[in-house]
Order: sequence, then C-alpha cells, then structure tokens
Amino acid sequence: MQAVTDRDRWLALGLLLAVLALAYLMLVHPWWTLPMRDAQASIHALQERSQRARALAQQAPEVASRLREAQAAEQQLPVFLPEASAELAYAGLAQRLETEVERASPGNAGCAISNRSPMDSPRGDARFEQVTVHVRLRCGNAETVALLHALESGHPRLFVDNLSVVAQGFFERPGGGGRGDNGLDVEFDLHGYLAPASLRGATGADHAP
Repeated sequence: MQAVTDRDRWLALGLLLAVLALAYLMLVHPWWTLPMRDAQASIHALQERSQRARALAQQAPEVASRLREAQAAEQQLPVFLPEASAELAYAGLAQRLETEVERASPGNAGCAISNRSPMDSPRGDARFEQVTVHVRLRCGNAETVALLHALESGHPRLFVDNLSVVAQGFFERPGGGGRGDNGLDVEFDLHGYLAPASLRGATGADHAP
C-alpha cells in the first residue's frame, strides 16, 4: 500500500476547502448571508427613521407655537382683500391707488392717475378669486418708484403685472405746475385676491364696508 505523503494531505485539504467554499457560495451565501445583510440594513433604516420621528415629535410643541405666531401675524398683516365681493374690491383697489398716489406725490404735484378701469380676471382652476384694475399714470421717475414700491409692499397684498413704462422728454405737471423733465407714461395691472368664503368670517372680510 502506497504511503500518503504530506503533499497529498495538503492537496486533499485544499480540495476540501475549495468544496466548502463552493458550497458556501452556492448554498449559504445566497440563502442566508445576503438575507441577513438585507435584514440588518432594513433594521438600521427603521432605527434611523424612528430616531427622526422622535426628534420631530420633540419639536412638535415648538412648531405648534411658531404656527400660532404665524397665524397671529397673518391676522395683523392681512393677505387677502378685506371686501366681501369683487364689486366692492374694485372700489377698494381704486381707493388704495388714490391713497398711494397722494402719498408718493402730495397734492398730485408730480403724479396723477390718467385712467383706471376694472378688468375681468379669469377664474380657471385658481383657488382664490382675483380682482384686477388696469391703471395708467403720468408720473415723474421718483414718484413712480415710490408708488410701485408702496403698492407691492403694503397690506393687504397687491401685485403689479404687465408693467409698461414709456419715457417722455417732458410732461405737464398735474395741477398746472409747469413742465418737468423725465416724465413717465406708466401702465400696469394692479390685482389682489378675495379671501375664500371659509376665511371671511375669521378675517373680517364679511364686515367690509
């Protein structure tokens, strides 16, 4: 009987290891190792999600407090037009325009309204009803800038669209004040939004004059 040499033993051990490795790759790894890794990754993701949820839950009182502050600030600085109907809102926009023109140019010395007329605003799928007035003015440069800034920065919120500014070499100052340089012929659409019916009671829109 031929003696088993060390070389044969090492060769047999190598073959055994190769068979075990092949069995692991074919049987253990796809059916056990990979599912366990996926399970661990899912557990880790759930733990991170749970931690984020706990952090958000801890912030809930602060978020609720800030929300109440924002709601109180909105009531102090209304976003929607106060009138209860589009007809009243047209008149309100015209009055607001006249007031801001007077502030920008006391006594209409450098700015005057040439025309203002209501416009039909398409409703479409918009959530809020838009009320628009087309405006045409003859103003100086400084008065125009001050007026547009006042209209868009005040409350309730108003918006200026379709702005057209044509420079004139000179213009007759309103009120017989002679001629001024760098006059502007200004046209734009001024619009705001009516509050939804569900909010009018809370915002006071039902009590508009």
